[in-house]
Amino acid sequence: MEKFLTRMGDGSIFYQTADEMRQDIADATALASKKAKVSELSNEDKEHIVDIFCRKDRIVGVEPGREIVMTSDVGDDTALAMTGTTFSRSENVMMMEKMVGMDSVDIGSSEYSCKNVKNVLDLFESPEIRNSLNQSTFPVIYGTMPNLGFYTQPDGMFPNWTELLPAGKITEALEAQEEASEMCANDLYNIAKRMHSLGIDAFNMDTTGASGDADFLAALNATERITKDMPGMYVEMGMASEFVMGMHGRLKYNGKRLAGMFPHQQVEVAQEAGVSIFGPVVNTNTSRSTVWNIAYVATMLNECSRVSKIPLHANAGMGVNGIPMSVTSGADTVSKIDKCLVEVCNMDGL
Repeated sequence: MEKFLTRMGDGSIFYQTADEMRQDIADATALASKKAKVSELSNEDKEHIVDIFCRKDRIVGVEPGREIVMTSDVGDDTALAMTGTTFSRSENVMMMEKMVGMDSVDIGSSEYSCKNVKNVLDLFESPEIRNSLNQSTFPVIYGTMPNLGFYTQPDGMFPNWTELLPAGKITEALEAQEEASEMCANDLYNIAKRMHSLGIDAFNMDTTGASGDADFLAALNATERITKDMPGMYVEMGMASEFVMGMHGRLKYNGKRLAGMFPHQQVEVAQEAGVSIFGPVVNTNTSRSTVWNIAYVATMLNECSRVSKIPLHANAGMGVNGIPMSVTSGADTVSKIDKCLVEVCNMDGL
């Protein structure tokens, strides 16, 4: 039986027959369905994935009429990486628009965490944003991430809950997370306020929830304040994981416990907070095939798409949503995964 070139979740080349793909898809959708408590993929979706990965084309595209828009994660650095040259971030924005043809671009500090960004707003960030907006016509998004772990000692002011919890200091660990979450939300709000005053088109909170439920809560609370106080400020929220870790475990937003939320539950609280674009994430399993991974992803994102009332831009970078965990992933695999995200998962963008 003929074998087709695919890849593993770590990016290594792998060959599978169509029947082996079908078995991987069946195993993956069953596991994702059980974990997230959602429906398995339909037979039609399963066969569509097989058809896509059995194509021998080097690069594939979506069907006419299924084209989507693209946002980015610190995309202003992409042009620099592609050309191997050194330009300012505002010049990179121009290259992304006029050479790469992106639909929008995310510009951010190399110190992407909001705790660091707040200290360089006047000196470094504001001039770059002004130049970028003056020299471009497509939407320019300012990006940063909550990264609540940066608020812990010795670099931050709050005790480290990952040290307190193993020591049995539960109350102290919970209080530290709550206080850090509140400060982080204020920092996100103040950064967005400054960007809004400069005329930025949108504000991106990237890798949300990386430090658990208190991290997610900080982003949600900040979004609520931003959308209330800053007319016309759109908020994009990209997640860090398919599953919100319960580092605190008791935190809620609008009465809903955040710990343990999967993408279809995350998007519901995100849109309640006022998020304009949601970036769902399902983590790549490096020890399984790409076909297995995209079936696992599609099972969770189908339900996310079904319940969402806002556009979904699936994070399609290294190690998430089926993309292999490798610095440079093969275009053969990435284009097939992207096609699945659009045609099987019904994503609005990437």
